[in-house]
Amino acid sequence: MCMKKYIYNISTTAFIVLVFIAGLSSCTKKFEEYNTNPYGVSDKDLNPDGALIVASLQNAQRNIYVNSPAWITQLQQNLLGDVYSGYMMPPTPFRGNSNNMSYDLVDGWNTWAWQPAYNNVMLPVSKVEPLTKTAAPDIYAMAKIIKVEAMHRVSDIFGPIIYTKYRQVNPDLSVDFDNQQTAYNAFFADLNEAITILTPKVGQTASANFVKADLVYGGNYGKWVRFANTLRLRLALRIVKADAAKAKTEGEAALANAAGLLSTNADNFNINLGSEHPLNVMNNEWGDIRMGAPMESILGGYSDPRLPKYFSPAIDPAVAGQYKGIRQGINIDAKSRYGDFSKLVTFTNQAQMMTAAEAAFLRAEAALRNWAGAGSAQTNYEAGIQRSFDQYSLGSAAAYYNNAVAVPMPYTDPKAITAGQNNVSAGSPYLSTITIKWNAAGSFNENLERIITQKWISMYPDGQEAWSEFRRTGFPKLFPVVINNSGGKISSTIFIRRINMPSAELNNPALAAAIAGLGGPDNGGTRLWWDKP
Repeated sequence: MCMKKYIYNISTTAFIVLVFIAGLSSCTKKFEEYNTNPYGVSDKDLNPDGALIVASLQNAQRNIYVNSPAWITQLQQNLLGDVYSGYMMPPTPFRGNSNNMSYDLVDGWNTWAWQPAYNNVMLPVSKVEPLTKTAAPDIYAMAKIIKVEAMHRVSDIFGPIIYTKYRQVNPDLSVDFDNQQTAYNAFFADLNEAITILTPKVGQTASANFVKADLVYGGNYGKWVRFANTLRLRLALRIVKADAAKAKTEGEAALANAAGLLSTNADNFNINLGSEHPLNVMNNEWGDIRMGAPMESILGGYSDPRLPKYFSPAIDPAVAGQYKGIRQGINIDAKSRYGDFSKLVTFTNQAQMMTAAEAAFLRAEAALRNWAGAGSAQTNYEAGIQRSFDQYSLGSAAAYYNNAVAVPMPYTDPKAITAGQNNVSAGSPYLSTITIKWNAAGSFNENLERIITQKWISMYPDGQEAWSEFRRTGFPKLFPVVINNSGGKISSTIFIRRINMPSAELNNPALAAAIAGLGGPDNGGTRLWWDKP
């Protein structure tokens, strides 16, 4: 990873205060000039018909998953969710091999999972919303949906976030956080408002600025409603253990909306980044990321035809021609040891945030929970697999989803520094025995594992969402770290649950109250509100 100077690493609170002060004073022209986010726009620049509203929403979309520079994306997601999901693992022994991968959480890295969402999503969206609510309600609805998609990901990393009180500065210059339950309730309210605005517009020609601002669907109102409904169902299932009644209410509302959920791959929420995909830079130019061991185990054991669509065979002489992944949290002495294990395939310039396959798996779980409007769990499960196969032009998935024999395979690393330290053999509690074929007579947990395992496969490469689902459900079964440098803060067998609040927020007096509401210490071992055992 190429380390660079962090120019805009100021706290969210400080940034909001700067904007607030700049708006109050007419005597600090240079102050405003020097302290304005270069990716944002000033209030005076925005109007409901202006090009800057369009630019603001485009920028917000491209910073849900940062499009450029790649080093920010590496810190925003790759060295967090992409690794903790089991999808990927760096061969690089960053910081002498004591880093996020071995649970020695690097605060200077993890701050970048926080900063882009505030500087480049919340700031422009918060300026667009009041100006468009009446004058351009379709733009206002889009802004709401973008904001929820970005900020639920931040909350799912840290827990408390600044959301409903954003830009509301207290007399002591602090800004209040929402606990995660409050934030999620606000997410649902924002989605409901956006869906209510856009649903009557389905089938209509979109406004010119809506079309220009839309980096995903080219101005299709119906697809935005389907995305919002599917996002609502995703978040409803996310909180099912924490607030079952609220989860069911929100989930059934999503299922009941006339526009439906994402249903074909043409509905997939893939953001046009307008530049090279950051994973290509990390993978091909820097050599900093490779396949994770769980992907080898699960896709290899299932003889999954998506494996070569995701990764390339290893070229290391010890495993040449095999799809070989690296286990998280192992002893790595040098990049050369694992650098020639399986690389990621090269991606297009689109960031995949949600797919029709995920929508089908969400519906399958909702059906398993007997939510109204969900349909058949088995039918939706099989449809999810088929839609994922369709995404990669793999033909019929029937033979695959009717396979009642294949299971994930044991993992062995012939290049381990300490013999056997990286092996996960048959009979290990961390090696799944789940088969693919639906079992109508199976238990709830058995079929939930099927759904989540196949959803995990289909959501690749969005490791942030996959990590959240692993924490919520415990599926798919992943391999624990071998080296744990957390000093006892994070359990190797319970796995990392969250990231501690970023140091950029330590000057915010309201942070103490946010931390007090966590229900445990501010470290990676404390569970989020929705994350129940």
